[in-house]
Amino acid sequence: MVSTDLLQALRILNHTFGYKQFRGQQAEIVQAVCEGKNTLVVMPTGGGKSLCYQIPSLVRPGVGIVVSPLIALMQDQVNALREVGIKAGFLNSSLSYQEVQDVETALYQGDIDILYVAPERLVQDRTLNLLCQIQISLFAIDEAHCVAQWGHDFRVDYLRLYVLAETFPDVPRVALTATADSRTQMEIQRQLMLDEGASFVCGFDRPNIQYRIRQKEQSRQQLLKFIEQEQKDNAGIVYCLSRKKVEDVAGWLSSHGVKSLPYHAGMTSQMREEHQNIFLREEGWVIVATIAFGMGIDKPNVRFVAHLDMPKSIEAYYQETGRAGRDGEAASAVMFYGMEDVVKLGQMLAGSEGNEQFKRHEQQRLNAMLGLCEMTDCRRQALLRYFGETLEEPCGNCDNCLVTPVTWDATQAAQKALSCVYRTGQRFGAGHIIDVLRGADNEKIRRFSHSNLSTYGIGRELSTTQWRSVMRQLMVLGYLQVDEDAFGSLRLTDSCRTILRGEKKLFLREDVNHAKRAIKPARAQQDIADEDLPLWQALRQCRKRLADEQNVPPYVIFSDATLKEMLLHRPLTSMEMLSINGVGDVKLERFGDEFLEVLRDFEYEN
Repeated sequence: MVSTDLLQALRILNHTFGYKQFRGQQAEIVQAVCEGKNTLVVMPTGGGKSLCYQIPSLVRPGVGIVVSPLIALMQDQVNALREVGIKAGFLNSSLSYQEVQDVETALYQGDIDILYVAPERLVQDRTLNLLCQIQISLFAIDEAHCVAQWGHDFRVDYLRLYVLAETFPDVPRVALTATADSRTQMEIQRQLMLDEGASFVCGFDRPNIQYRIRQKEQSRQQLLKFIEQEQKDNAGIVYCLSRKKVEDVAGWLSSHGVKSLPYHAGMTSQMREEHQNIFLREEGWVIVATIAFGMGIDKPNVRFVAHLDMPKSIEAYYQETGRAGRDGEAASAVMFYGMEDVVKLGQMLAGSEGNEQFKRHEQQRLNAMLGLCEMTDCRRQALLRYFGETLEEPCGNCDNCLVTPVTWDATQAAQKALSCVYRTGQRFGAGHIIDVLRGADNEKIRRFSHSNLSTYGIGRELSTTQWRSVMRQLMVLGYLQVDEDAFGSLRLTDSCRTILRGEKKLFLREDVNHAKRAIKPARAQQDIADEDLPLWQALRQCRKRLADEQNVPPYVIFSDATLKEMLLHRPLTSMEMLSINGVGDVKLERFGDEFLEVLRDFEYEN
């Protein structure tokens, strides 16, 4: 039997947000939060996380308090909520003293349904005292992976959010993230005291994203060719490791006719905001950025994310590539990597202030990332396996599935490596295993008498670099795993038995640079028939005009997916327009007539 809360939530979904039904596990999550359960939600970008706390905030009595790490994201979310008639506001450092006073007064008077707050402001005594004087429906901690010190995007202010459980023990807390492996999930639950609550891991797969990884040749030329041939006039994000490279690449792309802007932490906040607003509100711009750009960017029609340098971990790679194709349409994630990236990231890691345990952990993450680059099997299967998921069949939408990579028969090499891990007691890291295989004579080998092992010196035919590639690929394929509690030692997994017994041949990516691999591009994002293009452009122009009048990004008015439904169904009345996904009561009242006029004009002309 459907609960009263869920019926009310469904009415809000239909009439306020304009969607016919919940997707995936949204209904179960909404019901759990409405029932007052502390909840962890791990859901891929574009899966509808925001609705999982926004709707319960409206169903439950009181104000929904949303903890968000980015000012730009708060403003974006508040704009979108106001456009559908929800009373929303935010508190962060961008507000003047008088604006803060106005928000606080609105809270006291019950004129705010959902309030976004920066974590550093939330934990201040003034803010906590304010919240103690109002009724709170729930606390939503967005980008919750920021609480995990082992995570890829740690924010120290998130560590103080334990005060929510202490100060408001009866108010449910919902933690949401798109990126959290099992270790990070446990850390989130521990730090935010979500014990005995509900947990929803909704999957990590983004099947609309085509993953491609190539070794660097001339990476700028490779990027330009990709944009010109597949992504002309589409929005995209290009990630680089250094600020200088960001500036250089943005300037170079501009000089070659690509509308591009730089974004990094060394720019003034005013310039960063200006560049971000251009990217969000205009069509066809490319942002070249460090990792300072991206978290919480809600622009749904980013058609590609490109990395000109390798990210430091699979978590970071997944988070950054996930900013493409939030609308569910086809998108591309392209990376160009080289061994110089590994050297640079290794140097950055060596110079970090973390302790030795932290550095070992980060080195293991870097190795896993490089293993993903070098593997020959389906990249999506490996990516999901890293997060504890299983994809039974190859995806058919990554470069390794679309074009068979150059490989070599590494069965014997793998047997040697796995045997050596076993013979040394599964107590050592990859570096020592390689030393044993290559017959090195050093203090560690002498101390453990490893020169007496049958595997000592049996791998001299491969260089140290080649053995490292073998080890990384064995790890990413799941034949070896790292025991993080035993100083990074390698351990065999059950799946390695077929290799050791010779029941299965193993082909690994050849560690050389191969050029010219023709990949079938992801299908065109718009997929609009030629005869429909005039109406499509007219709908987009109508949306852009209304967005400029409202001073919001176009997708806040209607998403591309909503415009495509209008194009498909051609509604001519208000009732027909209300049946379009994304058109709720308030948006129909505010914008319906404008779009109906465009649709009617085209209908009558034809």
